[in-house]
Amino acid sequence: MAAVKLFYFDTPGRGELIRLVLAEAGVEFEDVRFKQEDWPKYKPEAPFGQSPFIEYNGKKRAQSVAIANFFARENGLYGANNLEAFRIDEVMGLMQDFFNFLVPVYMEKDPAKKEELRLAMVKNDAPRFFGFVLKLLQENGTGYFVGNKLSLADIIVYDMATQLRDVFSCDVAADFPEIKALVEKVSSNENIKKYIDSRK
Repeated sequence: MAAVKLFYFDTPGRGELIRLVLAEAGVEFEDVRFKQEDWPKYKPEAPFGQSPFIEYNGKKRAQSVAIANFFARENGLYGANNLEAFRIDEVMGLMQDFFNFLVPVYMEKDPAKKEELRLAMVKNDAPRFFGFVLKLLQENGTGYFVGNKLSLADIIVYDMATQLRDVFSCDVAADFPEIKALVEKVSSNENIKKYIDSRK
């Protein structure tokens, strides 16, 4: 029996970071994916009526960032000290702020308006936020955001960069060579690569 059951839509969205963290940590999990029309079936189980949520140790828990943070801390992906954890929190905050710019693009139903929003995001928001995280990556000087090994910060930047590429046709990493190198490094990580291959 899997240690964790993750409930989320059959899309990357806010659930993919949790999947990636669990995969990297080697935590066995049941990936319960559902279509939008099936959400009413699962919603009563969600602690706050929102998705994603998990079942862990017999209890339902929610909030995507809290879930990712917990499993990162439990499995050595949250830095070696409080200052490194602070830097990880900075990167997490930046990427969560950026994600809020993606939601209106994803949810827009009118094709012309959707493309208008997407182009504005590609031109303005993506370069701005990835410029911020690039400075933090350069400041550490190891190719990772903290220390010299993979952390939650690297995983969330990988997650955002690949969602931009695959869902929003915006290969932002191509404009930032050091971020591109990080994305390639994360994607070649043994546990994450195994998870990515399992999605195909």
